[in-house]
Amino acid sequence: MGRNQNHLENSEQLRKRLNPLQFAVTQENATEPAFRNEYWDNKREGVYVDIVSGEPLFSSLDKFDSGCGWPSFTKPIEEKEIRQTTDRSHAMVRTEVRSKKADSHLGHVFNDGPRPGGLRYCINSAALRFIPKEELEQEGYGDLLRLFEK
Repeated sequence: MGRNQNHLENSEQLRKRLNPLQFAVTQENATEPAFRNEYWDNKREGVYVDIVSGEPLFSSLDKFDSGCGWPSFTKPIEEKEIRQTTDRSHAMVRTEVRSKKADSHLGHVFNDGPRPGGLRYCINSAALRFIPKEELEQEGYGDLLRLFEK
């Protein structure tokens, strides 16, 4: 799925394109297992995009090891691509993080991240597709190479 998706797919189309875990996480607000997911310990340079829409969400430059077992980021690439809602499920009150364009459930944001910002975006790998820095241009994300310029 490219970056500039002209329409959002319906549920049936998404079920065909996504694997069952990706669908459950993004469409049904599921959570994948900690430490048993694709990107929790990924250390490569690149960007993480919404598995549904292809919108760029997080950069490896803002990723850190929080010890929680899921990919953790201090901030999104663009705040405007993220929507936050109150999640009262599982007898807790948390701040859910969703992608703005596709409304994919991504994970949650907490106030226990590193300073100066203090945020920890705890994101399900199943909601993301990782694009390595060296493939950004060919995948249509060449404008994001600027993030990695020294």
